[in-house]
Amino acid sequence: MNKVNSKDGTPIAFDRQGDGPAIIMIGAGPTDRSANAQLAELLAKEFTVFNYDRRGRGDSGDTAPYAVDREFEDLEALITEAGGSAMVYGTSGGAIMALEAAARGLAISKLALWEPAYIVDDSRPPVPADYRDRLVALLAEGRRGDMIELFFTDAVGMPVEFVTPMRGAPFWQAMEAVAPTLVYDATITGDFSLPAERLASVAVPTVVIDGGTTPWLSTTAAAVAAALPHAQRRTLEGQPHNVDPSAILPALTEFLATSSAELAD
Repeated sequence: MNKVNSKDGTPIAFDRQGDGPAIIMIGAGPTDRSANAQLAELLAKEFTVFNYDRRGRGDSGDTAPYAVDREFEDLEALITEAGGSAMVYGTSGGAIMALEAAARGLAISKLALWEPAYIVDDSRPPVPADYRDRLVALLAEGRRGDMIELFFTDAVGMPVEFVTPMRGAPFWQAMEAVAPTLVYDATITGDFSLPAERLASVAVPTVVIDGGTTPWLSTTAAAVAAALPHAQRRTLEGQPHNVDPSAILPALTEFLATSSAELAD
């Protein structure tokens, strides 16, 4: 494990593996860098992979007060550590953060996105307008387990009867440990609408990948690709939102290893 200090002094923990062009991995939801560890190990055969804990997760610090800008300062510190420029892979809400980082002008050479979690139509219920406020209230009451359940029911869209039994699973406690960061994610995503005008300013080559098993995420993937000036679309048929690392690896490797000039052609 390595650490780099962000602009506000917060230590950001990361694992560095491999040799080759640099790629930074951004996770999402109530997880730490372990969620991307298997894919990072596979990518490290051809790339230098920086798999990090976002602030408030895992081994990274969490300096108060929180502000969205701090997330991008964290990523910028990692890009500097990687040599001043890097490719970025983001999953779900992490894909949204990757897009926002590119729109802000961070030194990102390519973007690879797995099922960015914008909501673009009525194929699923909208996230309630008070979603973030309810997370904040639950956190103030110390009800971290209820925060995780709210994330799965209201943000992910899972039926409550599927979520409730999950509370007894071994991974639930680990998610509760990072539950406060769900407030951070909700602050970044806002109402989960797709910011088409901002995305149009993202000029870096991008691949948007979905698994074809969650219709609203497939629709969103198509909409994101359409909004970006230089985007490709890929569908890995039969893959759930929790994509198998070995299934996504070939698509990622092919895109990341192709030169920007070739992608432009």
